Amino acid sequence: MEDLKNFIQEEIVNVAFKKVSFDESLIHSKLLDSITMIDLIVSIEEKIGKQIPQHLINDDNFDSIDKIINTINSI
Repeated sequence: MEDLKNFIQEEIVNVAFKKVSFDESLIHSKLLDSITMIDLIVSIEEKIGKQIPQHLINDDNFDSIDKIINTINSI
């Protein structure tokens, strides 16, 4: 999972031009908007080879890298 955490961190740099810590807010801080979040989700789905169920994609589950990892682990 550490590899996936680092991948997500790099993808955030690609879409938001800022390096964030694993527990830093992405949505509530307004670092990512709806378009950049979709870009991030598509990249994650390609990396893990699975689709993230729509009902799991929400502000609470995707507000930090740690929360994203927890959400992916629940699939």
